Amino acid sequence: MKAFMIERYGDKDGGHLAETPDPQVGADDVLVRVRAASVNPLDLKLREGEFKAILPYRLPLVLGNDVAGSVAQVGSAVTRFAVGDEVYARPGKDRIGTFAELIAVHQDDVALKPATLTMEEAASLPLVALTSWQALVERAQVRPGQKVLIHAGSGGVGTIAVQLAKQLGAHVATTASTAKADLVKGLGADVVVDYRQQAFETVLDGYDLVLDTLGGETLEKSLRVLKPGGQVIGIAGPPDPAFARELGANAILRLAMSALSFKTRRRAKRRGVTYSFLFMKADGDQLRELTPLIDAGKIRPVVDRVFPFEETREAMEYVEKGRARAGKVVVAMA
Repeated sequence: MKAFMIERYGDKDGGHLAETPDPQVGADDVLVRVRAASVNPLDLKLREGEFKAILPYRLPLVLGNDVAGSVAQVGSAVTRFAVGDEVYARPGKDRIGTFAELIAVHQDDVALKPATLTMEEAASLPLVALTSWQALVERAQVRPGQKVLIHAGSGGVGTIAVQLAKQLGAHVATTASTAKADLVKGLGADVVVDYRQQAFETVLDGYDLVLDTLGGETLEKSLRVLKPGGQVIGIAGPPDPAFARELGANAILRLAMSALSFKTRRRAKRRGVTYSFLFMKADGDQLRELTPLIDAGKIRPVVDRVFPFEETREAMEYVEKGRARAGKVVVAMA
């Protein structure tokens, strides 16, 4: 099969298409014939080797963390899927590689594709939809009437998180440029702060939750908008001790992760709030929870541009250089 891979971390050429053996299909696996996959910032970070300490992949590595396609083969223990089913998934972190003609995914990580979506639209969703669900529903347990700030509302995660938070009954604020204000309001944002003209930490106050997609100074400033008992959930880092334990990291790595987030956690504690890091997990059951919301039109994908598979490297460069206007960039098979 053809696949887009990197030979080494930090490859200046940014990866290439190559022939590679078809995936082996285990008893619990679903072999998906890839129709579309989407590009995430995670793919860029993996290419640069930013996660090699916690995700020790063997090189060469096929990139890609989202997929939509049709089932080409099922393992002997697979009960939920049959050949020909249209599905979407975020493969487990140890089994990525959706920038390819085929990928074998554990059946627990797969769900039937929303019937109302194209393959390209479906491929844009799994990673960002699961991130939003795990932050807002699983961890924060957002309730009606709560105030939620979601940074970068026009981004991949932001476009879905704004819609989900609104469906949960929250009062939703987001940061976006003036040019994106109408888009995020259409997704459900009640308040839009133009980050180019306003400092969000001076105009927002009393929030129950901040979903931080940016990190750095944005994370530190986000602590100021929370009410006592509020929380920041960060997906851009820094990692925290709970994540290190969940990962099963060794003592040295646990210590390093604790040190990286120490100042943020200390500042949060002084303000009577909390900070936690979220690295989303593959979960087919959660995708099945999201699918009815998608088919009902309550959560809709936002796709910026679709590239042909042969231009996967160009698609990654497009994302890396910040050219996407809103939502996700997708790679589609012919």
